[in-house]
Amino acid sequence: MRVHVISDVHGRAGALAAAADGADALFCLGDLLLFVDYADNAQGIFAELFGAEAASEFIALRTAKRFGAARDLTIGLWRSLGGSHVHGRFAARQYAELFAALPEPAYLTYGNVDLPQMWAEHLRPGHHVLDGERLELGGWTFGFVGGGLRSPYRTPNELDEDAYAAKVAAVSGADVLCAHIPPAVPELLYDTVARRLERGSAALLAEIKRSQPRYLLFGHVHQPLARRVRVGRTECINVGHFRATGRPYVLTW
Repeated sequence: MRVHVISDVHGRAGALAAAADGADALFCLGDLLLFVDYADNAQGIFAELFGAEAASEFIALRTAKRFGAARDLTIGLWRSLGGSHVHGRFAARQYAELFAALPEPAYLTYGNVDLPQMWAEHLRPGHHVLDGERLELGGWTFGFVGGGLRSPYRTPNELDEDAYAAKVAAVSGADVLCAHIPPAVPELLYDTVARRLERGSAALLAEIKRSQPRYLLFGHVHQPLARRVRVGRTECINVGHFRATGRPYVLTW
């Protein structure tokens, strides 16, 4: 079996069509939308709505961990447009383009910037969403855990630790865990470009220490200090950032 695994697509629809070439299936571990691009402030929904200069200011405030000021900035900008409901139209346009390009069969879970309530209308018959659920494929069991944890960034799909841990428990014992966020291992959490530690899951770390799956595949951290760390017999592998590379991680067995 050969599966291609991607994460953190962040609007890169053009590369999606070929992401499963030569594979039996495609796994996508979330963050399809591009809201703001730290590498290019002219890209993303924020820049489309408010311009590159406002996006640059927003990025600078978040990088400096001035989260209150960043929120005040966005509140003022939304008011100038009559409310944040405008965001939904831009997100729907991105999702329509992304799901049209997404190959079949594909097995997906949500990222922290995704809007789960908007996915159903864009899914095609070969797209399967799994969140706190298992998939049997080629004799292996895959457990999917979507979303992120509460953070100062207040992204749309963040969960309390108990709710996230319940989803991890629901897929306990899988041969391969597929999550959007990393386990709570510091070298997997630090983003060398954004210069910050992202949130990782203690529940995921406890699960891999307990059950020792073959792999834990994840994304979320775009430019990690370490892309691969072994915990016991489990290989923890960052399979993002698809937006930057356009290349999937290849898993064979």
